[in-house]
Amino acid sequence: MKPGISLSLFAAGIGMAGNAFCQQPNIVLIMADDMGFSDLSCYGSEIPTPNIDRLAQQGVRFTHFKNTGRSCPTRACLLTGQYQHTVGMGWMTAVDEHRPGYRGEIDLSYPTIAEMLKAQGYSTYMSGKWHGTLQDHNQAPNGSFPTERGFDRYYGCLEGGGSYYRPKPLYRDLVQITDLPEDYYYTRAITEAAVEFVRQHPKGKPMFLYVAHYAPHLPLQAPQEIVAKYRDSYKKGYDSLRQERFERQKAKGMFPESMELPVYDREFGGHRPAWEELTPEQQEKWVTDMATYAAMIEVMDQGIGEVIEAVEEKGMLENTVFLFLSDNGASNENGFIGQLMADLSNTPYRSYKQWCFQGGTSTPFIFCHGGQRLKDRAGQFCLQTGHVIDLLPTCLELAGAKPDSRHLPGKSLLPAIAGSPCQERVLYFEHQGSCAIIAGDWKLVRANRHAKWELIDLQTDPFELHDLSDQYPGKMKQLEKKWRQWAEKNQVFPLEDKPWGERIKYYRNQQ
Repeated sequence: MKPGISLSLFAAGIGMAGNAFCQQPNIVLIMADDMGFSDLSCYGSEIPTPNIDRLAQQGVRFTHFKNTGRSCPTRACLLTGQYQHTVGMGWMTAVDEHRPGYRGEIDLSYPTIAEMLKAQGYSTYMSGKWHGTLQDHNQAPNGSFPTERGFDRYYGCLEGGGSYYRPKPLYRDLVQITDLPEDYYYTRAITEAAVEFVRQHPKGKPMFLYVAHYAPHLPLQAPQEIVAKYRDSYKKGYDSLRQERFERQKAKGMFPESMELPVYDREFGGHRPAWEELTPEQQEKWVTDMATYAAMIEVMDQGIGEVIEAVEEKGMLENTVFLFLSDNGASNENGFIGQLMADLSNTPYRSYKQWCFQGGTSTPFIFCHGGQRLKDRAGQFCLQTGHVIDLLPTCLELAGAKPDSRHLPGKSLLPAIAGSPCQERVLYFEHQGSCAIIAGDWKLVRANRHAKWELIDLQTDPFELHDLSDQYPGKMKQLEKKWRQWAEKNQVFPLEDKPWGERIKYYRNQQ
């Protein structure tokens, strides 16, 4: 297919003024890390995110977009367009389990989005968190390094976590960086590298830029002058803030006005404490940690604004597409206070990062064309279901390359963005024994491999409060069968749910 054929049809379908996609567009794909569904102001948050909001106002926001619930599995899906187990990233990069779906590294036999777009004439750049290489092999070159998987330039850290002030191991291309300035801050450095790549990009070639932010992943670290700005905002406590976020979401049309915000007592062992039940010390910690978290998001948003500005200064904005999402829901890994923070961040959804409930797998997703507003669609919400596996076929279609639907489980999102009628999707999930399948409005989900399956009608119960498996046993069995067929085909079995350290030790001892 010649570049531009499918794009001109897409442009016509959404009624864009002018010939916006008469050539291959530049693509800027931005991913946040461990950021909850409601943490952007354009999705209801009290945290100002004006630069991301600008993309939302000129683009289309999805309300039912899904990720895998965890960092490196989501990145494997993004990079390959495949389910994570298919390419060996069913769990984490922490250990090679020597099982096909759990090698801890992206299978080299599957091309990455960078390699595919490079074949379409793109220059390819990446700045930020890689998290696609086995932790024991994180020294470059290793055969699985970003510049060995299709990226012309790379700046960032291979690891999934670590300090914002001294991240390790940090690389520029294949050269490790060990000497950092005293005022170094990783989020700002990721931005600086991305801006540098834009400014050095040669004219006459399309650009693919993948900006993989680490923020707001733990540890909670941010410039104190920005943290101080947010302290007063959080002194009212999470109950009031959570309700305010939900009211803003309803005012935006994301949820029906008649819906009430649930309290997820069972996620707290039967009783979720009200703000007034916390001790003054606990309240102070929550305020400080939440203010730091908000500051981390602000710095990321500022950086995204700088990237947009660099694209504009380069004269490329009129032909650039921006995509933004988070790799999973907010995390409860920082203990009791962290769980109460995630409860706010994931408003209004149940559960957290690493589980396959809505709070773990729901992400904001924004698609924006930088130059021309999407006529008749700008600022609107798309109610269709999407998944991170859809990003690669979407980018391929933007580049003018027809995706091979025989080998890719995802679908191009361009028809949905253009406002085409909803098509029923069947999507599959598994992480650490937590499993789910979404088929249209039905969802079958369980917390772990020993837990009872819960059958949810997402149309009437998007908050996963009511298990209907006893009322519809036939539907439950049908969906479980489909999930098991997918799991057999995609190297998911046998399921494993050993605790983190025990799991790593067990499989290292098997080698």
